[in-house]
Amino acid sequence: MVFIVESGSTKADWILLADSGTEVGRWSVKGLNPYFHDANEVERTLRAEDAVMSKAPMVKKVFFYGAGCSSESLNARIAEGLERVFPDAEVSVEHDLLAAAYATYFGEPHIACILGTGSNSCYFNGSSVREEVPALAYVLGDEGSASYIGKRLVRDFMYKRLPTDLHAAFVAAYGVTKSEILHSVYNEPNANVYLANYARFAGDHAEHPYIQEIVFEGFKAFIEFHVLCFAEARQGAQVNFVGSVAKAFEQLLQKACAESGVRYGRTQAKPVNRLVEYHVDVLKVLEPEVR
Repeated sequence: MVFIVESGSTKADWILLADSGTEVGRWSVKGLNPYFHDANEVERTLRAEDAVMSKAPMVKKVFFYGAGCSSESLNARIAEGLERVFPDAEVSVEHDLLAAAYATYFGEPHIACILGTGSNSCYFNGSSVREEVPALAYVLGDEGSASYIGKRLVRDFMYKRLPTDLHAAFVAAYGVTKSEILHSVYNEPNANVYLANYARFAGDHAEHPYIQEIVFEGFKAFIEFHVLCFAEARQGAQVNFVGSVAKAFEQLLQKACAESGVRYGRTQAKPVNRLVEYHVDVLKVLEPEVR
């Protein structure tokens, strides 16, 4: 059996395939990011998932694509935890950008973008990815992402800059104090996920002019820094997106692309289904004797 995993910082989709290509099951598990989780946390997280653990002895390969998996040392943190849980499996850990590139590839070189908990981009020519600028994570970057939107909402809430109706709705939805917010951001782990959770409020009030404004500004900033940095994008290459934020605000994203002179392609909320197809049909990861 083969596990194909697409992990953001918040959630991870785990898809288990039989050697025949039949889907055995799929599970949503806590996201694992090597910037915030070490091998012990990877192991602890997976051992708490009974459904995953029940299949572990039969798994021969694990293909893990994760946010933050951008170097050999970072990937090794995730790989070590996976190898403890799947001792008989061949483990591969790659960047979630590669998963986005695979999932949005339909025979044409393109720019693949992630707009989920965080944000990032790359150029994919069909065989390899190329990055132009680094992803600076939620403190310095992540333009247009859920953590970016959540940070803006929380900041404007505490500065009393939210429109009156949204301020009241925010209080009713969360009832948090300044001290609680600051403690969660500065003293608790996974502040990026904490901030990203507030982006749900933006989704619940998606038609409000204030929400439209801050999301659009985030998308424009993302395109400026992470799309137009590619000469191919400026020359008309298609730009494709994956992620919950991209899908939730797809019309605003299309507008931001149009205003920036970018050729918008398509958006997928969850890249994992297309990622599985790519592994089976293109990478041919299943056992050769049963294909």
